[in-house]
Amino acid sequence: MRKEAFDAIVIGAGQGGDPLARAFAQSGKRTALIERAAVGGTCVNYGCTPTKTLVHIAKVANTVRRSEEYGVHSSAPEMDMLKVRELKRAIVADFRDGTEAKIKKVANLELIYGHARFTSPKTVTVGPRTLQAETICVNTGTRPLIPPVEGLDKVPYLDNASIMELDRVPDSLLIMGGGYIGLEFGQMYARFGSRVTIFEHGTRFLPREDRDVADEVLKILREDGIDIRLGYNVKRVSHDGARLHLGAETANGKERFEGTDLLVAVGRRPNTDDLGIELAGIEVDEHGYIKTDPKLKTTAPGIFALGDVKGGPAFTHISYDDFRLLKENLIDGGDRKITGRPIPYCMFTDPQLGRVGLSEEEAKKNGIDCKVCKMPMANVARALEMNESRGFIKALVDPGTDKILGAAVLGVEGGEVMSMIELAMLGGLTATDLRNGILAHPTLSELLNNLFM
Repeated sequence: MRKEAFDAIVIGAGQGGDPLARAFAQSGKRTALIERAAVGGTCVNYGCTPTKTLVHIAKVANTVRRSEEYGVHSSAPEMDMLKVRELKRAIVADFRDGTEAKIKKVANLELIYGHARFTSPKTVTVGPRTLQAETICVNTGTRPLIPPVEGLDKVPYLDNASIMELDRVPDSLLIMGGGYIGLEFGQMYARFGSRVTIFEHGTRFLPREDRDVADEVLKILREDGIDIRLGYNVKRVSHDGARLHLGAETANGKERFEGTDLLVAVGRRPNTDDLGIELAGIEVDEHGYIKTDPKLKTTAPGIFALGDVKGGPAFTHISYDDFRLLKENLIDGGDRKITGRPIPYCMFTDPQLGRVGLSEEEAKKNGIDCKVCKMPMANVARALEMNESRGFIKALVDPGTDKILGAAVLGVEGGEVMSMIELAMLGGLTATDLRNGILAHPTLSELLNNLFM
């Protein structure tokens, strides 16, 4: 079979692969961008774009439901899920089609739809075609992890993609998994009108967060009527046509639950099992994630991995920074590493949880001396004016340098406030700088003056 020669091949048109392929092509390299399903990756098609659209719609519904708190009298919201789905699909299509149009305008770049598989370290097949390049970058992402629960393969369960295609509001939604995906969908569908029960096998809620942060999130979600069961290990599921039956084991014995729908949100798994990576000499870890060094090199010469498929923080902004690193190193002659880069993130529950830098528990574990600044959102004028005063903000400060080491913002627009703190950290501003800065009143960011007092 004739091999088609390219200078670079990028497998996966996600948020890192798409701009990387365009950068290769714009630098004069003949480039192939291979995509199995749809350009944009998880973020545009099944993740950030559609879910945050639905999160906002759910907030609108909740605001209507709470309207009497503001002196506005209205009837309870009625959800038109066909219209909701139409809005979600339209926004996704706009993002995806716009991205595809940009790709097709780039000279030296060929977008190829199909399933890529390695046949050797430098060779990839896509359908009947065989492509060869000295530089290959893997950006194949992840998909939902389906646990080995008895009966799960025999029931019509939902995942993070299929739940967004529902044309109705589930009467009672059972959710396996108390991580960010499960919590965001749980609150969303509770606001749409579902009775929601979340099962988390761990006994500690949000274990990667400080205990006080996790406890506050848990309190808020339970205030919203969500039934969160910690230490519940789902062992079996079944259905009788109309109802789903779920059996869980706890420290106190076995319990059974019923619901109309089941969402499985226990984690993600990498798309490496049907990629032929063993023929390329690419090593993976015990979970199937591609091993890379700090420059995103795999164990195979000339092959790199970026985005979620390499493990680590599964965030779009990290995937995009992986692209910037590879562009700098492979195209611009740089020598950048991922070592030490900040990992900001936001959980889009309401209120949002924005996080950057060190947590208080990480600081204690590593013996890092720090001052803790903490303030309830109920002390923030703008939050009170919006009647959105749940949560708190906490920041860590180095007592010697006055530099900010990290922050957690659990509050209205927590992600935006966290980003202001991150900008201060990136710019080397101190806690005193933020305390004394003149910030417009009344804004949410004005809270930084008071926090650092």
